[in-house]
Amino acid sequence: MFFVLVNASGAERECSGCGSRAFIADSEEYWNEESWEDDESGAAGCPCGSEEFEAAVAFSLGDDGSVRWVTVGLRCIKDGFCGVYADWKIDYGPTDHLLTMV
Repeated sequence: MFFVLVNASGAERECSGCGSRAFIADSEEYWNEESWEDDESGAAGCPCGSEEFEAAVAFSLGDDGSVRWVTVGLRCIKDGFCGVYADWKIDYGPTDHLLTMV
């Protein structure tokens, strides 16, 4: 279970048990104030008010097998609400490393 920070450039998850943190896919490369502009990161929240989630990451692949989009879906621990909380386009290659960075 995680607390998740999101913006248009990516997502960072924090384990609600131990507090360890990790960026999702290539988020760390773009996780700085210069790239945020008008989209500063913020805590993902459920309409019920909870901020603790189960997380899933999906990758959309191009015809050549390279990652083209990363999508972060979250499921609220309290009421089960599900939604897409972040997604971003990948426009570089190679991208194989992203598949293990969740």
